[in-house]
Amino acid sequence: GGATFDQNRLLFQGLFLAPQMVGEALKGSHLIAHTLSELGYPVNPPPMVPRRDVIQAVELGSPEKLIAFCRGIQRHSPIGSYLDPVPAAMPGYESQLVMAGGTFIDGSTSEFSADGPLKEPYIVFCQGGTHWTHIAIALEAAIEAIGIADS
Repeated sequence: GGATFDQNRLLFQGLFLAPQMVGEALKGSHLIAHTLSELGYPVNPPPMVPRRDVIQAVELGSPEKLIAFCRGIQRHSPIGSYLDPVPAAMPGYESQLVMAGGTFIDGSTSEFSADGPLKEPYIVFCQGGTHWTHIAIALEAAIEAIGIADS
């Protein structure tokens, strides 16, 4: 106890797990960049370049694809997979925003999420991810969803 209020275990557990979580998010970002680049979508940063964060931008080109992508991610989230992301006004943004974030902790940046403003060039911003396999499963659904939105 004492001055640390019995928090040392959680502190050291966080320090121990942090590199693993960052590694999973980085693998997921590279997977998103590589896969969507191969499908012809402009991505930033490009696949397999050194990174300084875990945010991956993908230019989808239409509001329908942006919404469909976020819905695909949400449907394969561990929490709130039954929710339907819909564009809405958000303080600080000029346009509506669509967000997918079925995370255990609201607003978590380390858990997998995707969002983007409904304005040209319709870029989705994917970030985080504690398991690259979860990112892969959600990405597959998002790609299928944008294919359907394209037809």
